[in-house]
Amino acid sequence: MMKMLVPLAAVIVLIIVSLAGVEAAGLEAVFGIVIPYLAFIIFVAGMIWRVIDWGKSPVPFRIPTTCGQQQSLPWIKQDKLENPSTCTQTFARMILEVFFFRSLFRNLKTELHDGKVVYGSDKWLWLFAIVFHYSFLVVFIRHIRFFVGDVPDVIHILEALDSFFQVGVPLVYITGLTLTAGVLFLFLRRIVIPQVRYISLPADYFPLFLIFAIAITGILMRYFTKVDVVAVKNLTMGLVTLNPQIPQGIGSIFYVHLFLVCTLFIYFPFSKLVHMGGVFLSPTRNLANNSRMERHVNPWNYPVKVHSYEEYEHEFKDKMKKAGIPVEKE
Repeated sequence: MMKMLVPLAAVIVLIIVSLAGVEAAGLEAVFGIVIPYLAFIIFVAGMIWRVIDWGKSPVPFRIPTTCGQQQSLPWIKQDKLENPSTCTQTFARMILEVFFFRSLFRNLKTELHDGKVVYGSDKWLWLFAIVFHYSFLVVFIRHIRFFVGDVPDVIHILEALDSFFQVGVPLVYITGLTLTAGVLFLFLRRIVIPQVRYISLPADYFPLFLIFAIAITGILMRYFTKVDVVAVKNLTMGLVTLNPQIPQGIGSIFYVHLFLVCTLFIYFPFSKLVHMGGVFLSPTRNLANNSRMERHVNPWNYPVKVHSYEEYEHEFKDKMKKAGIPVEKE
């Protein structure tokens, strides 16, 4: 229980700190200018550090994860996606993995029934993972309108598609609801399934609570507690043009929302969320399994003095004969 309560308390503290800082201390400039710039710098520097750290990790041999027939004799059919042997096949596998979570789609659940191990389909995790990630992506793209002067047509089209099911005014964005539903599913999965609950850590719960709080504060601003959108646009454009100013009339809920987003940016490079970039640098995914076609030699190999069996037998031949051990040369 403490593994869940500690990160929940941390998110609540973040909300209270930002709310008190704006309402009581009048620190709008800190939460609206200083912290966003700091979060951006830490995010960029953290991602660069992670990529460099991954790049320095030695991968001398081909270690792709495979679960299909490797390229072999001509009359044996190769599984080109599960066991790619060329760059093209590996690229196709990566595309399916990054955009469609193919390995998660193939995931099976294992249960014990009457003393027997039974395997079954488990597509709910894949479905809600797709919903969560793509909803997050659409929400992120929609928010680009606050950081550019002329909003691109593609964002207008995306917003129209996202709100095609119009329910009153303002328009209801479907991704705002699906993002919240996806976070709730991922959270409930961690507390309902005993095996997942057992291995879950505070670092697994904290980003879920944080993203949920971001989604809720965004929904509150759009549908319940109104904020001055023009003032928000002036603030964000000031940040982008390096001429920041704090407009009047922005509600406190906006600064809470912005502070939670900045916290996510700061936390991102040092957490499990960084798998978004790590999947592209994973040697288990981005390497072709062509060990039968090419010889891969460890570039870090250094000369090693070996002691051959012939030398070993020549040195211990008399003792081997006394012990009854056969020798090749009498």
